[in-house]
Amino acid sequence: MTVKTEFDPKNMPFRRLGPSGLRVPVFSLGGWLTLGGTVVGDPVKEIIKVAFENGINMFDTAEGYAKGQSEVEMGRVIKELGYRRSDLVITTKLFFGTRTGPNDTGLSRKHIIEGTQESLDRLGLDYVDVLFAHRPDYTTPMEEVVRAFNYVIEKGWAFYWATSEWSARDIEEAYHVAEKLNLIPPIAEQCQHHMFHRERPEKEYAPVYKKYSIGTTVWSALASGLLTGKYNNGIPADSRFAAHSDFFKDTLKSLNEEEGLSKIRKVQALTKLAETELGCSVAHLALAWIAKNPNTSTVILGASKPEQVVDNLKALDVIPKLTPEILDKIELILQNKPAPTPTFGRPPLDAWGRL
Repeated sequence: MTVKTEFDPKNMPFRRLGPSGLRVPVFSLGGWLTLGGTVVGDPVKEIIKVAFENGINMFDTAEGYAKGQSEVEMGRVIKELGYRRSDLVITTKLFFGTRTGPNDTGLSRKHIIEGTQESLDRLGLDYVDVLFAHRPDYTTPMEEVVRAFNYVIEKGWAFYWATSEWSARDIEEAYHVAEKLNLIPPIAEQCQHHMFHRERPEKEYAPVYKKYSIGTTVWSALASGLLTGKYNNGIPADSRFAAHSDFFKDTLKSLNEEEGLSKIRKVQALTKLAETELGCSVAHLALAWIAKNPNTSTVILGASKPEQVVDNLKALDVIPKLTPEILDKIELILQNKPAPTPTFGRPPLDAWGRL
């Protein structure tokens, strides 16, 4: 294949994906709700092209996004743009399937193997870099799940496997099975993490970060747009909440109740902090805040327009501005930092030693 465009990372920082040697950009691009769904055709190409030209070479999708059409659109665009495959990090996810048959969803060996083959066919690729288990499957033995992902890797259809929205207990079990059977464990967790959703990614996962060096590929860092400030005065007609009102019906309902109104007041306070002390938007602050977390491998951006990608990448300039003093001010506004693990009265260890 003739390579039409050479990859230039520009000023994009790269991090290891969990304990692996795979390097991923701090900001990547995902297809959830947009690519292949509300955005099809040439606009998809423009979004991916602009992302690539601005240092993003990691693109995330799933078999369940737009019933497989997200993979179709992404694969088509990659081929048309003529990118070198080795320049790209392509990730997809299995669980929800594209059909409703008894074996068309979940994490059985059958669906993992057949689902992988179908995803690759839709993408038009020989392999993906990372294959995610999109949810845990409590109806399938963990040994079967780990063996199946190991098989997919040994066949060369994926280089690594990872999890998405698994509990720390599930991840721990996968590691125990992999260690016991000398198989390949997951390297990352694709989790929801933003200023209003912190307990699982910051507290529950803490032991697996420390023990296995798991990294996160964060989705919904802007709380589906709430942290952009666009919902401070109602629901704009062209917003994600309006376009997917059925999916976000519980969130929309909460915005008229004290829980949601409290979040909006906090967004307003964060907006003032961002604009007056950092010279940026609240969206840039929220993205930088997630990227600042050392357990974050990459923050997955969503976009329905190319200019949104460019604007979101301004968060790169905000990351070094997040000093301890600024982070403390953010915590004073949020008031939701997960409580530390109890020590039951034991005195603290020396902060400069190994904790």
